[in-house]
Amino acid sequence: MIDRTLNYGRDVLKRFLLANGGFETALDIGAGRGYDLATVREVNPNARLFAIEFYPASVQELKEKQITVRSLDIERQPFSFEPGSMDVVMANQILEHTKEIFWIFDQVSRVLKEGGHFFIGVPNLAALHNRILLALGRQPSPLKNNSAHVRGFTKPDVEQLFQSAFPGGYQLVGFGGSNFYPFPPVLARPLARLFPSMAWGVFFDFKKVKPYRREFLDYPRRMQLETNFYLGE
Repeated sequence: MIDRTLNYGRDVLKRFLLANGGFETALDIGAGRGYDLATVREVNPNARLFAIEFYPASVQELKEKQITVRSLDIERQPFSFEPGSMDVVMANQILEHTKEIFWIFDQVSRVLKEGGHFFIGVPNLAALHNRILLALGRQPSPLKNNSAHVRGFTKPDVEQLFQSAFPGGYQLVGFGGSNFYPFPPVLARPLARLFPSMAWGVFFDFKKVKPYRREFLDYPRRMQLETNFYLGE
């Protein structure tokens, strides 16, 4: 049986956190019920935890877990944190639900300090099962028009997004995969470690290595992308 809890890659997230010890502040955007922040707390019990979450029941649960919460729309509103105030920012299984990726990445890059880490987890459009589905003329599972997902991601495409919009701004220092459809956990775990680019989900640890100056907002204008992206105006 497939274990869908592996889709969230919390073992990969924990590995990223352990490799970047010394962090004091962590922000989870689209934090849900706080499971990823619980992993952060497990690695560093003294870290100050922050969340952005819109769903009222989840907001209440996060507060009960002593997590500082901001309830706002990540695709339209500024993140209400000081520039350079976060050591770690996480977006796990969130970005595939969003159109306004340039605004989101602008806000992440503003609040993340230089030398800080941006952890991303997304469904993998190039997963083994999606390659098979496409070969059969079927829609890949993470990008169906009758679902909540509006974006698709692969490892090369994510890297290209960062490099084209904010050249030299981030360095990929960690990469992993989690779950491997259609196999049970006993096989899915080792297969995801061996072939992360073909796993159900792909996970990135991007280190911010230079100051940010609105490059993600300038990119759609510079490239004259013919889509009405929200750019803060």
